Amino acid sequence: MAHEFEVRGEIEVEASPEQVWEAIATGPGVDSWFMGHSKMGSGVGGRNFVDMGGFAMESTITGWEPGRHLAFKGDGDPDGVLHAFEYLIEGRDGGSTVVRFVHSGFLGDDWENEYDALRRGWPFHLNTLREYLAHFPGRTAVPVFGMAPAGDRSPEDVQALLAGALSLTAPIATGARAHGGPADQPLVDGEVVWADSERFGVRTADGLYTFHHGSGIALMFHHLFAPADAPGGTDAELSWQHWLTRTIPGTTG
Repeated sequence: MAHEFEVRGEIEVEASPEQVWEAIATGPGVDSWFMGHSKMGSGVGGRNFVDMGGFAMESTITGWEPGRHLAFKGDGDPDGVLHAFEYLIEGRDGGSTVVRFVHSGFLGDDWENEYDALRRGWPFHLNTLREYLAHFPGRTAVPVFGMAPAGDRSPEDVQALLAGALSLTAPIATGARAHGGPADQPLVDGEVVWADSERFGVRTADGLYTFHHGSGIALMFHHLFAPADAPGGTDAELSWQHWLTRTIPGTTG
């Protein structure tokens, strides 16, 4: 049985409505702050595609007013699961913009846990959008995804392993400085800009790095703004996957 849900969010960003539109309505823009790899269509009826570490979703654009309003709805599953997304964009005097967001639809049998994860996760993603628009205007990122099983380790244990590999101290707090990463990639040298019980985010001069520490698993969603010919280049995702696998061994028993 499908269960109806709705998650709302609102942020104010130091960017124009046009810049916000580029970030939410184009593939390179979405790849610069949201997780996974995205292809975005244009106009009502256009098709979107997102791949989040093997979980793929296709959707159809249902609302299209550049600089003002974007809406799209997933294709849905035979069991009734459906996801719909809507952004409302409002420019403010002084150059800032208010972004209002709604994620709604229907969830499956495990709807309570899924809804709780969405409710906790969207504030982080919207904050990453704010970080992107404030610190990387006009730039687009290469998205990097990675995951590693962590055996029977708790989220706290996974966080501690990630913290140690990045010269951080658990529990991780905003404002701390992170240093580390794969040897063949640009050094992660930046500030923790988000930290909660499930994830933390680090901003450097050329990247936004996200580390998720769940029960029995670790995930990464990075956005690398360094030039494609920087050290590591197109091998960044593979390098980071190897780093994560070494950092989080798959079993404790």
